[in-house]
Amino acid sequence: MIQAPRPQLIGFWMSVALVIGNSIGSGVFMLPASLAPYGASGLVGWLITATGAIFLTVLFSQLSRAHPKAGGPYTFALLAFGPFPAFIVAWGYWISIWVGNAAIVTGGVSYLTPIFPQVGTSPLLSTTITMVTLWGLTFVNWYGIKASGWVQSVTTVLKLLPLFAVAAVGFMSVGKMSQSPVIHLPVSLSGTTATITLTLWALLGMESATIPADKVRNPARTIPRATLIGGILTACICIIACSTVLLLIPAQMLAHSDAPFVDLARQLWGSAAGKLFALFVTISAFGCLNGWILLQGELPAAMAKTGVFPAIFARQSSRQTPGFGLVFGSALVTALYLMNFQKSLANIFTFMILLSTTACLVMYAVCSLALLRLVWTKQMSAATMRTMPLAMVGCVAAVYSIWTLIGAGQEAVGWGFVLLACGAPVYFLVHKKTVMTA
Repeated sequence: MIQAPRPQLIGFWMSVALVIGNSIGSGVFMLPASLAPYGASGLVGWLITATGAIFLTVLFSQLSRAHPKAGGPYTFALLAFGPFPAFIVAWGYWISIWVGNAAIVTGGVSYLTPIFPQVGTSPLLSTTITMVTLWGLTFVNWYGIKASGWVQSVTTVLKLLPLFAVAAVGFMSVGKMSQSPVIHLPVSLSGTTATITLTLWALLGMESATIPADKVRNPARTIPRATLIGGILTACICIIACSTVLLLIPAQMLAHSDAPFVDLARQLWGSAAGKLFALFVTISAFGCLNGWILLQGELPAAMAKTGVFPAIFARQSSRQTPGFGLVFGSALVTALYLMNFQKSLANIFTFMILLSTTACLVMYAVCSLALLRLVWTKQMSAATMRTMPLAMVGCVAAVYSIWTLIGAGQEAVGWGFVLLACGAPVYFLVHKKTVMTA
């Protein structure tokens, strides 16, 4: 009798690395340039985002403690609101994952340009590096979650090194930063609202450890702790490092910078340090891509197991991984990346990235409301926080998520809901087939 292979499981530190690694990609390294036009509003926006992100990490921590099942946001919405709303949220989130992966791999490869200028001048070379990276990491995730976890752990340590270095510079330059013109610029409500959306983009992924719950050792204990610790560490590191760059580089120079952290490294330590920082940013982006490829397969697998997504996505490979979902998602990323090389379609690529952000924000808002409903219907276990503090967490997280969604702008929100609505025919088609075969 052939014995089934034992499932591979990841522990606490690999789960923490998944949270930090998925949140810190290439976005945080570009963020100071995006915040420069907003002046002091950018700093206020960072403080609000850090606070909101911490509330969201507490929210996901408590939800996963009470309901440590695979699927994360999909499972929480399913328990609170039923299969259709849960599917719509997960549908948008799944699309946001593979669309975001196209942006991550593009940004990671572009950061190789300071080291290898040919990457920026040769479309064939950049495309080759992109495809090798994307499919190489897809293979790592197919090979097993342990392999993916080790890649995530190593790249997370490496990506934190430049951020720690910049944060240390910030602590040693407090007096100089206090004289920065940015601090004395007026703060506006519209500017703060806009920067909240921008800064949250750099922290998306705090829910990452909740999705592959069936592959986490002791999920009821591991996932809540990893989510909370990983989310808080990410928020603190990013706000200190980004604020340091924002305050030490002149705003006019920063607004036109393609690599703010690299520019600061060059300014402080010379051109060699700038190239080294560019290498670390590339590693950061590829580590982030590795983690999101994992979720790109695990989320539709969890949906398929409940009968709301095609059953083929639930099939496990010989390595106990959702092979079809991983390959299918990376094929979509490949198609989207190749579309971006057509100049007439470049705007479509940018537009889809905007939709990706909106879908994540809708998911955060729905999960916040799901917590409130689960508290109201007494479906939160005794292991979680007391009812009143838990309800306050849900309220603050909901207000923050909706406020941030408003900051994305009417066009993004409008088309984002069109994107979610496109999932309805898929749901009813799969649901009808499931009922007929039951």
